[in-house]
Amino acid sequence: MRILVTAGPTREAIDPVRFISNRSTGKMGYAVAGVCAGRGHEVVLVSGPVCIKPPRGISVVNVETSAEMLHAVKKNIPWCDALVMVAAVADFRPRKISRQKIKKRNMQYLLPLEKTTDILTAVRPMKKKRIIVGFAAETKNLIQEAGRKLDEKGLDLIVANDVTRKDSGFGSDTNKVVFISNNGVCLNLPLMKKTQLAGRILDWIEAKSKSE
Repeated sequence: MRILVTAGPTREAIDPVRFISNRSTGKMGYAVAGVCAGRGHEVVLVSGPVCIKPPRGISVVNVETSAEMLHAVKKNIPWCDALVMVAAVADFRPRKISRQKIKKRNMQYLLPLEKTTDILTAVRPMKKKRIIVGFAAETKNLIQEAGRKLDEKGLDLIVANDVTRKDSGFGSDTNKVVFISNNGVCLNLPLMKKTQLAGRILDWIEAKSKSE
C-alpha cells in the first residue's frame, strides 16, 4: 500500500522568536511510519518540527505551520491508499505575525487569534476509496468526543487517548487508546509501546483494505 502519515506538532509564529505550539513530540507518528515501512509499504511522512531521526526507507516532507501541513497533505493524498493523521495540528494561530521581535515593553496583554483550517475536514472531499485514520487527544469525555470527530470528519477509524495519563500520550513511549470505527465497533486496547500500537493500527488498515 501507499501510506501517507502525518506526525508531530505545528508551530504558528507570533514573531521571529516566539510561536504557538503544543506538546506533541512526534513519537507516535514516527512509530506508525516506521512500522508501515518495515512491512514493505511505501510511506510519505509529513512531519512537523521534532527531534526524532526519520525511519529508513520513507520519504519525509518537513513542515512547520498548519498551512504548510495542509498543503503537503493535499499534494500527497492523490498518491496514497491510506492517510494516518497522527499530527497534533495547532487549532489557532496569531491573526498577525510581527516581522520584528516584539519587545516586552510593547507587548499587548491580548493576542488576537484566528482558527486554522482543519486538515481532515478539508481533505474529506478527496477521500473516495482511501482509508483515513485520525487521532483524538482528549482530557475528558473521551468516547463521546472521539465519536463526534469520527462522524464530523468522515473517518474510517479514530484512535482516541486520554492525554491526562502520565503513561499515555505526549512524550511517553507507551499509549493507552480506544479504537472507534465507522461501523460502530469500539475496541479498548491495553497499555502498550507506541511501536506496538503502530502495528495494531496497521493491522486494522491492512484488514480494512483486504475487505474492500
